[in-house]
Amino acid sequence: MPISSVESKPLRLPGGLLKPALVWVRTHLMRLLVSLVVAGAIAYFGTPYIFGPVVTVDTVIRQDIVQTVVASGQVQTPYRVNVGAQVTGLVSDVPVDEGQTVKAGDLLIRLDDGNAREAVKLAQGVVAQSQARLRQLLQVAAPAAVETKKQAEAAVTEAQLTYDRALKLHTQGYETKANLDDAKKALDVAQSQVRAADIQLTASQSGGMDYITAQTQLEQSQASLRAAEAQLGYTQIRAPRDGVLITRNVERGNVVQPGVALLVLAPAGETQILVEIDETNLGLMLVGETATVSADAYPKQSFQAKLFYINPSVDPAKGSVEVKLAVPNPPAYLTQDMTVSAEIEVARRPQAIAVGTDSIHELTGAKPWVLAVQNGRAVKRTITVGAIGDATTEVTSGLSQGDTVVHGTGAGIADGARVRPRSGA
Repeated sequence: MPISSVESKPLRLPGGLLKPALVWVRTHLMRLLVSLVVAGAIAYFGTPYIFGPVVTVDTVIRQDIVQTVVASGQVQTPYRVNVGAQVTGLVSDVPVDEGQTVKAGDLLIRLDDGNAREAVKLAQGVVAQSQARLRQLLQVAAPAAVETKKQAEAAVTEAQLTYDRALKLHTQGYETKANLDDAKKALDVAQSQVRAADIQLTASQSGGMDYITAQTQLEQSQASLRAAEAQLGYTQIRAPRDGVLITRNVERGNVVQPGVALLVLAPAGETQILVEIDETNLGLMLVGETATVSADAYPKQSFQAKLFYINPSVDPAKGSVEVKLAVPNPPAYLTQDMTVSAEIEVARRPQAIAVGTDSIHELTGAKPWVLAVQNGRAVKRTITVGAIGDATTEVTSGLSQGDTVVHGTGAGIADGARVRPRSGA
């Protein structure tokens, strides 16, 4: 069939009504658009006033909380030994280097010992003389004194017989007075010689005056020898104990004086870490607390330490307190004065009521609080806090598991204001 065409004709309103109709339609469209805009503005800007702003909330949960105090410090031994000379002298050799591990008795510094050796030889000679004098006294003088006494006693016996005969003859009238006097004098001399011999024998025997004098001289010479040998020993400066030489301030050819530290020795044994904590954390520190430590040079490796000392005083200039950590099993890479970071565990609360730390207002104040969400309103609630972890804090009162609180500081939200909670930070 042939397709018939229909001619399109423009719409004509009777009586010239087209223009007013267009004006009416345009006016109503504008009114409708304005109404939509106003309604949208009211919905957008009015809803917060009516239903409150949308806020992110945290849900109070149970979880393990570990509170730590982080501080930096240095590796140290319990003490250090300053090694120096005990006598003035010229350094002839330094057979060790800084950083070298030494054993007790190892030679560290040698001084010129020429004069000291000569002094020892001289003292040895004096000792030999004193010993010879004592031997001569015991082996020669004392036996000779014994013989002398025997001879004197024999002379007394003979003089006594002579005197007795002279006295008898004089009594009988056969001897003159002069001869009797001579006999008496001879007897007195002989008796005097016995007493002198006895004194000499006593003096030369053990415990006698000559013996004591000789023994004293020997002891004095031996003391002088020991002093000379000690002076010779001072020319060789040795390690007092095992350790590592961390400082060397002496070279060959130096003239050294007593009292000057030439080497510094870090003794082998227990390793300690000295750290300074802020005085605000002093109340959290207890002897026996554990710490995880890492060296700045090896940040990916850590080791354990234990708090064993808390300085009883506070540094007023820094507002810090010195504490010491013992390292029972120090790693091989740990060296003296190395900088480390220590994370000291001061509290651990398993399955504690916990809320985000950022959501707590005035956390360090006397009355910390949060904005709890209750029946669509933000309610200020005072809480009691316990252990403070990295991201969450223990709440010991004021909140229960499942409660929700406004996340963050909740700036601009007043107590009792309406809010629309939204989960997730």
